[in-house]
Amino acid sequence: MPGLGGGQVWVRVTVEDGTWGLGSCSFGAPSAAIIQTIYAPLLTGRDALATEFLKDLMWRAVQRVGDAGHAAVARSAVDLALWDVKGKLLDLPVYRLLGGPSRPNLDLYATGDDLDWGMELGFKAFKVTNPVHYRDGTAGIRRLEERIAEARDIVGADTDLMLNGVMSYNVDFAVQVAEALRPHRMRWLEEPLIPGDLEGHVALKQAAPWMPIATGEDHHGRITFRQLIEKRCVDVVQPDLNWCGGMTEAVKIYAMAEAAGLQTIPHGGANTAFGQHFAMAMPESLLAEFWLGSDPGVPLEEARRVPGVAVPKDGRLTPSDTPGFGLEIEEEWIVPYGSPDAGEGTEYYNYAR
Repeated sequence: MPGLGGGQVWVRVTVEDGTWGLGSCSFGAPSAAIIQTIYAPLLTGRDALATEFLKDLMWRAVQRVGDAGHAAVARSAVDLALWDVKGKLLDLPVYRLLGGPSRPNLDLYATGDDLDWGMELGFKAFKVTNPVHYRDGTAGIRRLEERIAEARDIVGADTDLMLNGVMSYNVDFAVQVAEALRPHRMRWLEEPLIPGDLEGHVALKQAAPWMPIATGEDHHGRITFRQLIEKRCVDVVQPDLNWCGGMTEAVKIYAMAEAAGLQTIPHGGANTAFGQHFAMAMPESLLAEFWLGSDPGVPLEEARRVPGVAVPKDGRLTPSDTPGFGLEIEEEWIVPYGSPDAGEGTEYYNYAR
């Protein structure tokens, strides 16, 4: 999957009896290099069921080069593969390993601007994209207000509506956005600031306490989330399981948020088996995000990219109950990362245990 950040990387973990599990992450060759040169040699030959210990080894091994960024992203793929193989070895879906189902199915919200198509598919909550940058000033505020007013008219007064700022605002602009959108009863304003601006998040929450703030897809690792939670400057935390450090790290982030009375709704959770299983198990994960990346009119079953990953029906979704994450990827499809045989979207780096 070439593109932003270098594409997708998959990891295969294989145990002594030949059972194997898969996990994935993003950002291409840098992530693959960390897996190949640091994590794979560190984990080879160890107990695959010891996910807490193995996660701790990987986390500590990169402290001097930084445990966030590509190191956390790469760690995500390894950790997810370990959970997948654990589920297969124990003959249980991952959501049962996490404690069992908290709900019969997942309630979803749709991300994208084709609101009519999302409503036709049965979604009842929506997040729209951001059309402005803080450099747009007053004209940008007016344009954004018109955009949200139109979206509210389409989805109706009783529907959850969110806006994804994607790090496009500074604090002053975000406060103006929060004030302008106040009449539209937003479920949340997402990722308005760059992730490292902790003080900015605090200032924004203090200046606009009426606007729920969601963020976290570009926060990597438990420490950055602990800081957000301790400062009470976020209302919804949104780790990405393919970027934050994997399932083990996401569970730690969830526990901190739950203790503070905050929800954890992973970024893009309903688009992956990993996020689906997390949301199925965690009581304070009340919604799951599904990005409508396919063209309007194309049935979601036909747009599915990874075999075995459940797709929404009538705005809800039930994860696979087959062992592990339920991915239906054939072994012959797996080739070494960067191999000439790896086609678009099928680049896999694998190592034997």
